[in-house]
Amino acid sequence: MRALARKGKSAMRRLYRGYNRRKMLNAPPPSTRKVSILLLHAYGMGGTIRTVFNLASYLAKEHDVEIVSILKEAEEPFFPVDPRVKFRFLDDRINPSSDPLRAMLSKMPSRIIPKEESAYHRFNLWTDLKLARYIRSLDTGVLMATRPGLNLAVAQLALPNVITIGQEHVALRTQAEPMQELIKWRYRRLDALVTLTKADLRDYRETLPKKPKKLARIPNAVPPMTGGISKLDAKVAIAVGRMTRIKGFHRLITAWETVAAAHPDWTLRIFGAGPQEENLAQQIVEAGLQGKVELPGPTSDVGAELEKASIFVLSSRHEGFPMTILEAMGKGLAIVSFNSPHGPKEMITDEVDGLLVKPRTNANLASSIIRVIEDEQLRRDLAAGALETALTYDVDAVGEKWDALLAELLARRNGTYVRPQPAATDASASPASGPDGPPATSDGQAPA
Repeated sequence: MRALARKGKSAMRRLYRGYNRRKMLNAPPPSTRKVSILLLHAYGMGGTIRTVFNLASYLAKEHDVEIVSILKEAEEPFFPVDPRVKFRFLDDRINPSSDPLRAMLSKMPSRIIPKEESAYHRFNLWTDLKLARYIRSLDTGVLMATRPGLNLAVAQLALPNVITIGQEHVALRTQAEPMQELIKWRYRRLDALVTLTKADLRDYRETLPKKPKKLARIPNAVPPMTGGISKLDAKVAIAVGRMTRIKGFHRLITAWETVAAAHPDWTLRIFGAGPQEENLAQQIVEAGLQGKVELPGPTSDVGAELEKASIFVLSSRHEGFPMTILEAMGKGLAIVSFNSPHGPKEMITDEVDGLLVKPRTNANLASSIIRVIEDEQLRRDLAAGALETALTYDVDAVGEKWDALLAELLARRNGTYVRPQPAATDASASPASGPDGPPATSDGQAPA
């Protein structure tokens, strides 16, 4: 029976490949004219959504850009939308169709998205059908996915003439083992994999047995924000994010008990919403921090709220590339962050444009916040350093990296790509590879 099953799977693979080849015969040539970006919930709130909107706005200058949202669970977008960017929704859960097939398939679990994907519960067999149909409807252009489950689906289902890009917003090492195994063997089918941090890029280089044609690190850009630079005179610290355990707001509130005891005239505001919101509100009451810790809810105007604060605090134990740090830097706040191994550690130079808290304990977090409160010169020096760092993440500077990537992927497809020659090195220079591991070749791969 097993041998028969193996033969059946092999036959299906041959049929699938043959179908792809027939589709290619009539397909237009590869192109970057149209860029489609897959998101889970485009009208929701979150760092990934905000960064995708930012990228889409930049790309819309030269490309036809469409954001394809798996779900529609709100009537209006939470974040501002560039009118040049189009939207498509695969599963409208506000005004669902009366299709009996939808009603039946929506009750069945997803078969495309792995169970270990953190958003697995948001998918079902109906979203599988809509997602597969959409991916298979594309015969050219660029298709970009923005989370592991969608990256895997694109790698498996996209037609050969479509240029495929997987974008990772979370660190490889935080993925469950079964997910990492799928990533190891399926990501090689992508044209490119883009990480946000050097550390994550290094992990993928070392982990993937066979790699996509291009491995690259392109950070997020500072998004446009309203208002001006913080004057640093408000006795307010701010934190922003979805209220989940991984964001560590419960730890921040515990640390604030110490801060409030030393500086009762300072206020902590935590903006966001999520499953931990009620627990956090109860924790504030139990700690006697009413009026000292506020939960104003989510805000679509992050810039205006950052401008009203002097200190930004990030209490996550793990982060990919937190946009909130970039936004706080762009507003000239003094930043205090746990020394998370990927994003914050790369984004912040300790004592220059922020403070990295290590070891990552509640007591050390409280101590660092108090230090910034009590030392005004340090607060202003960190804020000035943050403004300088934010300039290196300007949307045009980051956008040019995406322009270069799309141009290279297209050149690879049409046979015009010429690998740049490595720059000549000084014979007296040390051959050591440096903190990021082996030097990368022009296509982002480590040399053999």
